[in-house]
Amino acid sequence: MCVKKILVADDDLGILDVMKMILEDQGFEVLTTSNGNNILTLCEQMPDLIFLDLWMSGADGNIICSQIKAQEHLRQIPIIIFSANKNTEQIAFDCGANGFLAKPFDLKDLLNITREQTAWETARQA
Repeated sequence: MCVKKILVADDDLGILDVMKMILEDQGFEVLTTSNGNNILTLCEQMPDLIFLDLWMSGADGNIICSQIKAQEHLRQIPIIIFSANKNTEQIAFDCGANGFLAKPFDLKDLLNITREQTAWETARQA
């Protein structure tokens, strides 16, 4: 089976490092970026899931999400918006995201969302 690929976009390098380590430990290939301007380019690598922070240097996550969902060849990629914003759920819904994760998040919640969006068992067997 193919290894599932996850893109994590956040301007907090600590969050990027932790998420990369956790997700790679679960058998995923993980791409990261701290610059919002790189996300659309990285999407061309067709990740199986995107974790997208709302507030990033270079661009707003909700605008990036809308841009991805507007492109025919990218719109099937699940996007999870994550943020400490109290309106994260509504913002995620408004921009067409597949879900949201409130910061600070629990490891269990991160793994549950990943499981739901990527068919985790496939990644674990890879």
